[in-house]
Amino acid sequence: MKSNSTHDLTLDCEKLPLHVAIIMDGNGRWAKKKMMNRVKGHEQGSQIVRSIVTAARELGIGTLTLYAFSTENWARPKYEVQALMILLKKFIASERKELLKNNIRLNVIGQKHKLTSDVQKEVDITMELTKDNNKMLLNLALSYGSREEITSAVKQIAEKIASKSLDPKDITQDLISDHLYTKAMPDPDLIIRTGGEYRLSNFLLWQAAYSEIYISDTFWPDFTRDEFIEILKNYQERDRRFGKVACNTSNDG
Repeated sequence: MKSNSTHDLTLDCEKLPLHVAIIMDGNGRWAKKKMMNRVKGHEQGSQIVRSIVTAARELGIGTLTLYAFSTENWARPKYEVQALMILLKKFIASERKELLKNNIRLNVIGQKHKLTSDVQKEVDITMELTKDNNKMLLNLALSYGSREEITSAVKQIAEKIASKSLDPKDITQDLISDHLYTKAMPDPDLIIRTGGEYRLSNFLLWQAAYSEIYISDTFWPDFTRDEFIEILKNYQERDRRFGKVACNTSNDG
């Protein structure tokens, strides 16, 4: 593993999360604080994406999911949505060579068909070119909403029951997971939210059942590799019991 920071050396490579998901919040507030247009915050935030994707790959994290555009974000002012689509198209096109060079596979979770046609085209090209890459999976959550995802899964299962290709008694948690966008992926071990807000905002609600959650007060455009490393260190210090009682303790917590 390549190390670009002295902070990296304090991480236990055997205890890294398999899947890290990030709610990249605070772009607009960062811009407002600096008396800038909200779009400037999104532009700066896109630069941070490159840094954190690089860090995750170098550290050996297998899956990184970034909440880039929610189903609710469509309700934002038209000019902001248009700017986000332009920025997204530019980002995916500009990062294509880096993804290929660094053996990173791009995937999109969400209602990809609702994105503008030019963004869909860039996404499809990059997903096809990187489909065999296996160093890291980069998930972009685009036009994503967890409730919509779960509703879609319920509909798919209901259709199979109606067609008698599935018996209701065979419905299990694993079967439900297999009908989500994240099929065949590990659930996130760690969910990071920047910007200081204490909520999941309709993000990976099913998958987050036992995720460790870390809230950073840092606005996304100010988020750094070193803070990312510190959060991973914090994660490694946590006792993940998954509802069980730790051995050799009478603590009922």
